[in-house]
Amino acid sequence: MRRLLRLNFRRSPVAWVIALAGAALSVLLAGRGTVLSLGGSFDTAMRDGAVRRPTGQPQLVSIEPLPQSLSQSLSMMDGEMCQWMPASSSEGLVAALRQARPALLSQGVGGPAARAASAAAADGHTSLALERPPVRTIRDSFPTYSAVAVDVRNNEIVLQDENLFQIMVYDRMANTPPAATMTEPKRVISGPLTKSEFNCGLYIDPQTGDIYSVNNDTLDTLVIFSRNARGNVRPDRELHTPHRTYGIAVEEANEEMYLTVQDPPMVVVYHKYAKGEEKPVRVLRGNRTGLADAHGLGLDTKNGWMFVANYGSAAAYADEGGNAVGTGTSLATEGTAMVPGSGRYYPPSITVYPIQASGNTAPLRTISGPNTTLNWPAHIYVDEEQGEVFVANDGDNSIVVFRVTDSGDVAPTRVLKGPRTLIQNPTGIFVDTVHNELVVANMGSHSATVYPRAAQGNTPPLRTIRSGPLGQPALMIGNPGSVAYDTKRNEIIAPN
Repeated sequence: MRRLLRLNFRRSPVAWVIALAGAALSVLLAGRGTVLSLGGSFDTAMRDGAVRRPTGQPQLVSIEPLPQSLSQSLSMMDGEMCQWMPASSSEGLVAALRQARPALLSQGVGGPAARAASAAAADGHTSLALERPPVRTIRDSFPTYSAVAVDVRNNEIVLQDENLFQIMVYDRMANTPPAATMTEPKRVISGPLTKSEFNCGLYIDPQTGDIYSVNNDTLDTLVIFSRNARGNVRPDRELHTPHRTYGIAVEEANEEMYLTVQDPPMVVVYHKYAKGEEKPVRVLRGNRTGLADAHGLGLDTKNGWMFVANYGSAAAYADEGGNAVGTGTSLATEGTAMVPGSGRYYPPSITVYPIQASGNTAPLRTISGPNTTLNWPAHIYVDEEQGEVFVANDGDNSIVVFRVTDSGDVAPTRVLKGPRTLIQNPTGIFVDTVHNELVVANMGSHSATVYPRAAQGNTPPLRTIRSGPLGQPALMIGNPGSVAYDTKRNEIIAPN
């Protein structure tokens, strides 16, 4: 999953800069000629003899001030930039650095003595790691729900916690009182033995109650637990899956399990009881498929259709596509690789295929366009009885419903959205056809909300399961790849 977080910066900028400098000094840089630059001029450092010779060991080279203004640094970048909101902060990082530099020098950071010590350490083939506690930590201590499924036979709601890497099981009728901090789950599956990390997809076997859990960004493993599993237990079965697997659906009649892969975009189909290193029985992959950062997946076995939700980013396959797992690399020797520089952004979409589609098969039809209001469509659910497709519309804070026959730039038949719904960044969705209810996992509010099956408009939930205090926002941090600091707004930005 990918999202961009902007976190307010509320501590003293001077203290933060000192902490950043200390943290930077603790990074060990490998390779010949690799340098750590915290300020000053590289040419000046060379003249001063701070850099002795390439040793393959860490050396502090110089201290280098940041640009005098944000506009100066932006002017060096090519291409169009996004229009940002007016800044609300009066103090930027540059001013903080100017204030912090004397304090850093007084601590021996960046001065001649420090540079000489670093060079001497490198000459002696030793390295020095400075260990300091962080000034503060940005972390969400509450579970964050990414997917949901209902065990209708056992009257239980199962939720994926992608934040703390847990699978949480609740009574179906659980309802957190407004004054309560949270609802206690009946069972929790969690711990290193479970092999659960960034768990984002969920399926419940309708007969046995077995829990199928998809891991997205790290472990590349589908794990299956028995219904009564709890605690730090090993999975009953494991299946090695492609990197960035996300959605899951199962056709019980043929005992086939469908999985979406975000990048490179694919649908891989396995035998339902596959395990270990078993290969998929077929793969939908190629430049004609319209798959673009594939997420949610739903099956209409009544009409023989497969529905896939796409965020919209994709690159071209070197071999055009085929019935084989794509590598996602840029190696020219691998025909299933993506072509470097071919990446594009497309509008979010729902693409529809024959349920047995494989290879480079074009969709039968596509739902996409401004009238659809699709914005980061995450998990989807096909209600075969009513002929409807439910979409957890993450970026729009809404649930949108289409007819299974819809095509093109069409408006949803129903939209569930508004402050009374309590829907916030919905990523998971399940239609309980037995009890005529709709269950939504809200990644933005530590909650799962339950509605009548045909709810629309600004309808409040029938029940709410919360894993945190009422009104407590979820940070939605998931596998952050980097971090940046907005000098105008005193905010920390973390792409996930």
